[in-house]
Amino acid sequence: MNANPNAETESRKKRTTRPEVTLYDKSLRRGSQFGKYKIIELIGQGGFARVFSAIDMIEGLPVALKLPREQYIDKELLDQFRREIRITAKLHHENILSVKNAEMIDGQLVIVTRLGNETLDDRLQRRLATSKAFLLAEQMMDAVAYAHEQSVIHCDIKPENFILFDDDVIRLADFGIAKVSRLTVSGSGTGTIGYMAPEQAMGKPSMRSDVFSLGLIFYRMFSGAWPEFPFNWPPPNAIRLRTKRVHPAFIALMKKAIDAKSNKRFPDAIRMQSEFEIVLPKAIRNLSRRRR
Repeated sequence: MNANPNAETESRKKRTTRPEVTLYDKSLRRGSQFGKYKIIELIGQGGFARVFSAIDMIEGLPVALKLPREQYIDKELLDQFRREIRITAKLHHENILSVKNAEMIDGQLVIVTRLGNETLDDRLQRRLATSKAFLLAEQMMDAVAYAHEQSVIHCDIKPENFILFDDDVIRLADFGIAKVSRLTVSGSGTGTIGYMAPEQAMGKPSMRSDVFSLGLIFYRMFSGAWPEFPFNWPPPNAIRLRTKRVHPAFIALMKKAIDAKSNKRFPDAIRMQSEFEIVLPKAIRNLSRRRR
């Protein structure tokens, strides 16, 4: 995490700015035809992929198209995309963004999903009521717990990978670096700096790592600040949890989830959800009582 708050603010502003289409995207310009899809705009890009909003001209539906970046395409990247498709295809849950279609168009592998309204990262740039935060947190908890029940470790849980839809429905997306295992998985420290658990940064992600990342996001949603390494308690803005009437039991849940020592966290999101379901009614009752 960036220790400079101004730099942190500038960094988040940059992430919400629509990326520019680069020279190799000429065939995917606004209004161009790509298979049965009409391109609207580039809405996101990472190190190895780009995401476009588009219209399915046959079904008349808005969709998101995820394509590997041309200059990085090789067998390993295509295998990673295929792995993402296969993992996501096995996950059937209201709060996980399912693959609508996967196909080759003009020699390019494309993952097609429903198009959301915005990411959680976008939403967190505006004031989020505590009651709405609880509504979203419950769905996020459900999504990660379900993935763990299916033996899937997401490995890249961050606000940009939670997509908001109508009626305050939120869905977990981007299983591009997910692992299928109930054990610690050796790796290369893949993930996103600032959201990764310490052991994941060292190349040993586990379900406890997903718990850590989810706990960080919960803390940001309710306090308005990101904890920073070494994640000592209390993190920045902890006093705001009281002013926002967050129940002590829910604060304790977040504290346990973001412990820097993995063996002190919940072993997986399934166990975290069990505690969450006990704490949530208390937290909501406490919020209602304080309001009255």
